[in-house]
Amino acid sequence: MSRSETVWIVDDDRSIRWVLEKALQQEGMNTQSFENADGVLSRLNRQQPDVIISDIRMPGASGLEMLAQIREQHPRLPVIIMTAHSDLDSAVASYQGGAFEYLPKPFDVDEAVSLVKRANQHAQEQQGVKIIEEKPRTPEIIGEAPAMQEVFRAIGRLSHSNITVLINGESGTGKELVAHALHRHSPRKTSPFIALNMAAIPKDLMESELFGHEKGAFTGAAAQRRGRFEQADGGTLFLDEIGDMPAETQTRLLRVLADGEFYRVGGHTPVKVDVRIIAATHQDLEGLVQAGKFREDLFHRLNVIRIHIPRLSDRREDIPTLARHFLARAAQELSVDPKFLKPETEDYLSRLPWPGNVRQLENTCRWITVMASGREVLVEDLPPELLNQTGVAQPAVTWEQGLRNWADQALARGQSNLLDEAVPAFERIMIETALKHTAGRRRDAALLLGWGRNTLTRKIKELDMRIDGGDDDESEEG
Repeated sequence: MSRSETVWIVDDDRSIRWVLEKALQQEGMNTQSFENADGVLSRLNRQQPDVIISDIRMPGASGLEMLAQIREQHPRLPVIIMTAHSDLDSAVASYQGGAFEYLPKPFDVDEAVSLVKRANQHAQEQQGVKIIEEKPRTPEIIGEAPAMQEVFRAIGRLSHSNITVLINGESGTGKELVAHALHRHSPRKTSPFIALNMAAIPKDLMESELFGHEKGAFTGAAAQRRGRFEQADGGTLFLDEIGDMPAETQTRLLRVLADGEFYRVGGHTPVKVDVRIIAATHQDLEGLVQAGKFREDLFHRLNVIRIHIPRLSDRREDIPTLARHFLARAAQELSVDPKFLKPETEDYLSRLPWPGNVRQLENTCRWITVMASGREVLVEDLPPELLNQTGVAQPAVTWEQGLRNWADQALARGQSNLLDEAVPAFERIMIETALKHTAGRRRDAALLLGWGRNTLTRKIKELDMRIDGGDDDESEEG
């Protein structure tokens, strides 16, 4: 970026403005700061910067309201939206409003600078998009963990698309919620969303469920019946647990995806449909393909865009927020006063393994609402099966004692230069664990570790670590 380029910073937080000003000026950029969006909109009538980086919530006009006006009046001006409220609605609204990128706070300053550079480089490619205003509502999906931010970004980036999506995740992680969100934030949102769980349908009825049947097609077919494909015409068909689909049905589904038409069971007239497919599975589809249990050509048809939903144990920081949400909802459903978790109860729940994931937590909150005696929920008020679990994650202090024991034993053996072995091993473990919690996204892993993105990249190279996926498509700075 040359010194003549100008960046406007819009945030009511003076410290955020100061940090961004210094970082951008060190890169040779001119900066102008504003406390609110109103000042920016009036200034735009006289002057136009190269890039705007703005908070989403400020006194007066919001960042999204400002973004909407900029899209109409200056469609080629890239805007980066920052927010401390990292929810799905913010991510989707930012992308649908035409934002160049969505940057959750707290952010890595190096990454913010890199984004500004990329925004300027791609300014000519930006197109005006009219913002879609939505009424405030309860969040569709709750999650501030970095791995969930990846899910929100994917939904936001796909919000103008009808492309096929494959959702991976363990049972109970919320795959259908993500499918609903993909539909609700798509061009098909006013058309039907039809869901069908492959694992819940008997194999001999599956084709009738999907494609319908004609009257008299088989015993009990007393009338013509429209299948799920016809019901979803113009909208979205969500096929949950796609790995349980029988081989013969896989063949018929492949033909529908290729031709856009099918025959009802017992029918002779083709039925044409326009349906977007979102599929989901907790199984390893690649493994099923290799084992000959899932058609490879169908797998490639479905695996256009893949979204991975993390396990609840990989997003433990979201557990208290999720629990409060489920307790409030259960209280509303049952018309009782909501229960509140004591801090030590939240901490205990956050260390449980949760093999049933979010669904198990939701059911636990229903149990608490009915069974806990007081409004404040103590650890001993939890369901007995949670109190008897042996898989509770232990407090982090245990690693220090383990390290102390290792050092004692190594020195007793006469070993020296302990730090040459311990420090790289420590850093390697911390990096691998952080990347696991961010689904391989280096920028977010650096935030978890308290490093800059460049520091993490340098450490990975120094330690000669082989890291797959992640941000390989993003340019490295420095």
